Amino acid sequence: MEEEEEVQRVLEAIDAIAAGEPPAVRALRLAEMMTSVQERFRERRQQAVREMHDSGMTYRQIAKELNISFGRVRQILAE
Repeated sequence: MEEEEEVQRVLEAIDAIAAGEPPAVRALRLAEMMTSVQERFRERRQQAVREMHDSGMTYRQIAKELNISFGRVRQILAE
């Protein structure tokens, strides 16, 4: 339940961004935020996968655990 509430707070914050601003301003601000959020998610995913590898898991084990390809694990760790 706590995760659902957290997601709801994030969605509400997104909705509030540039509320009342002209469409062009909203679009620019949302695009900037999306870029920042994507970068943060990428960094956190890479950190988690690196921790899995550092704990002794092979690329293939990580791929199976995350339901992604071996090549994708390599890409994530190379980013």
